Amino acid sequence: MYEYAFRKRRNRIWREKIMNLKGRHLLTLLDFTPEEIQFLIDLAARLKLEKKEGISHKHLSDKNVVLLFQKDSTRTRCAFEVGALDLGMGVTYIGPTGSQMGKKESVKDTARVLGHMYDGIEFRGYLQSDVETLAEFSGVPVWNGLTDQYHPTQILADFLTIQEQFGSLKGIKFTYLGDARNNMGNSLMIGCAKMGMHFTAAAPRALWPNQELIKTCEMIAKNTGATLRFTEDPMEATKNVDVLYTDVWVSMGEPKDVWLQRIADLHRYQINMKLMKNANPKAIFMHCLPAFHGLDTEVGREIANEFGANYPNVANGELEVTDEVLESNQSVVFEEAENRMHTIKAVMLASLSDLYV
Repeated sequence: MYEYAFRKRRNRIWREKIMNLKGRHLLTLLDFTPEEIQFLIDLAARLKLEKKEGISHKHLSDKNVVLLFQKDSTRTRCAFEVGALDLGMGVTYIGPTGSQMGKKESVKDTARVLGHMYDGIEFRGYLQSDVETLAEFSGVPVWNGLTDQYHPTQILADFLTIQEQFGSLKGIKFTYLGDARNNMGNSLMIGCAKMGMHFTAAAPRALWPNQELIKTCEMIAKNTGATLRFTEDPMEATKNVDVLYTDVWVSMGEPKDVWLQRIADLHRYQINMKLMKNANPKAIFMHCLPAFHGLDTEVGREIANEFGANYPNVANGELEVTDEVLESNQSVVFEEAENRMHTIKAVMLASLSDLYV
């Protein structure tokens, strides 16, 4: 009886807010309106509630999806696999050594092969042009699980987490510290511009996003009430803000010699309790993970041994964030990680179904 009442109420709400995204790709949030982004976040919140209540939502039991990974990831793989299984779909995982794409077979040919076998394709890899080629030639929805330019599924999870903490997104003061020209810096700036948030990037000027993308986001911000700010001063960037966000300083696949330069550039932007106390008293800390915040990882120990003498604040394997911050009550990183699953599930459901219409 309760399940019937819950479904009836949920379906009524969805009919009132329905938005047809069937067949759409998710390559970058630049392709989505603020209303469409909000719809996906709200859909994810409802799917999360259903899962918590133990209510099955296997709406896609006749579908199959493939996860095409050039880069390994704990959260992205698990989120897509569990999300797809929750929706009743079959899932095939193809890891970094499991595909001939780009080696013995072109991306275009791979797209057409997979598109004839699967109802949707997730891609996590290097080139944005690869995920765009998959979308162009596969004939099925394609979802960007990360490229060197964009990481849209992560931003949806981040924004669901912020909405859970503050009730809404519009007007939130959001600061990103670190390499602001990477896929996370790009995607967070786009997302904040779309959703009317106040975005600040704190980084050396050489690590700010490219001017073309900044101009695009400034045009978007004119219509949403968002603001964009760029500074080299981490204290200025974090004053009274609601969200402090960071990412690893060196992306997967970059050579080890990049670490020395990146630590030299970014050690001042490590998020510690001094910066957290400079923010809004109710501020939260976010990180897309994995995070280097101690000596309990192989990489953390290597960095501490090699660079700790010159940069004391990384001597304990604490790089972009201190252990004190990540383990504090203000940290929501593991709730954020869980929300990858719910938002990815919303994306797949929205692009593969008519959502009760």
